[in-house]
Amino acid sequence: MDIAAMSMSMHSAQLMQNVSLSVTKNAMETQEVAMQGLLEMLPPSNHIIDVLA
Repeated sequence: MDIAAMSMSMHSAQLMQNVSLSVTKNAMETQEVAMQGLLEMLPPSNHIIDVLA
């Protein structure tokens, strides 16, 4: 494998990793918003809900 092909292969792998990371971040943000909506629907209570655990 020559240097140009290796470089293209490496950049392609890096692009796929960046896309995967972006999709994962987007999914996490979507779930965070959904959880905030669920927590707002709960009746008022003196209990503490740890959402970071």
